[in-house]
Amino acid sequence: MAEIVLIGTLDTKGEEYRLFRDLLKALGHKVTVVDAGVLGEPIFAPDITRHDVAAAADTSIEALVAADDRGAAIAALSRGARAILSRLHDECRVQGVAALGGSGGSALAAHVMRGLPIGLPKLIVSTVASGDTRAYVGAADVTMMHSVVDVAGINRISRRIIGNAAGAISGMATAYADDIADKGDDKPLVAATMFGVTTACVMAAKARLEEGGYEVLVFHAVGTGGEAMEALVEAGYIEGVLDVTTTELADALVGGIFPAHAGRLTTAGRLGVPQVVSLGALDMVNFGPRVTVPPQFSGRLFYEHNPNITLMRTTPEECATLGRQVGERLSAAVGPTKLFIPHGGISAIAVEGGIFRDTAADEALFDAARAASAGSVALHEMAMDINDTQFAHAMAEALIAAMADRKGGSPR
Repeated sequence: MAEIVLIGTLDTKGEEYRLFRDLLKALGHKVTVVDAGVLGEPIFAPDITRHDVAAAADTSIEALVAADDRGAAIAALSRGARAILSRLHDECRVQGVAALGGSGGSALAAHVMRGLPIGLPKLIVSTVASGDTRAYVGAADVTMMHSVVDVAGINRISRRIIGNAAGAISGMATAYADDIADKGDDKPLVAATMFGVTTACVMAAKARLEEGGYEVLVFHAVGTGGEAMEALVEAGYIEGVLDVTTTELADALVGGIFPAHAGRLTTAGRLGVPQVVSLGALDMVNFGPRVTVPPQFSGRLFYEHNPNITLMRTTPEECATLGRQVGERLSAAVGPTKLFIPHGGISAIAVEGGIFRDTAADEALFDAARAASAGSVALHEMAMDINDTQFAHAMAEALIAAMADRKGGSPR
């Protein structure tokens, strides 16, 4: 048996939540229902009332109703529900959390779920799950299931979808409660960033770190990858960061489809977590299919990575800005920070003879990074390209040494 929390608006979605609750109870789970509705009385009695939720946000249902501002009410109840779920988690009273609703209910539930630890099962049955879900999921491990029909009563379709959702969260919560995934996982964690054009480097460094007693979490540097990595650093999971692939900064600067979030390349430094960083894939900006590239970039150098991704070579001017950004962000670090510069190429297609080989752009990047980080970041410049095994091992060894120095010994 697992303890599962359902969070939603029982004034408008009460029938659906009652079915969801009953299905989970029939599967043998203990279910706690949290009512975050504001418009009216719940259709059935919850375990945690909307008054409890409002109080947790330092307000009252009466005040929210009087204000007659639906957006403000949802925001307040989101804060209150997040506080309640955090408390339940701290008390070991939740092994899974689920919700269902439209855009408003999904936004409320997603806000709550993003405040819970990575790994705790989270499921939202939503009318908006078939579109762009980044605003809901963010960098968290929220699972979204498309409701197909609106969440507006029980019918043959909604009954089956809610039944599937009950089975899904039941399975996830049971596995979580049994601690299947985490048995024996006691190795210190290292985070690494990777792109297709830096894969060889990251995999060689990963193997060396694993030999040293570390477990390596690899993040795909597509915007959300860097954001997820930094969220785990912020949460205290990560002992060290091998930030090989800082390419998300290029998309943020130029307007690509995988942009870095505002805090990219700052979290480890702010918290004093050892970090070893390189300039991987800063030679490129990512766009979708070639026909989607904005017209202002006509005349630039492009490479079709696959039918869905078109790469554009960064210019010397863009590279100078990127180098300065990297140097400035690393210079603010309070912990061990090392920057590795590969003179032989910063991606698999920027090596000698590669389509993105541009020594002027690379030198602009390197010069700016040096200047911005001078005196505060340990620089390691090597003649080979980023995917050379010697370069990868040098980065890994530098991080192992930095983590050992911080801990005063071996990782174990």
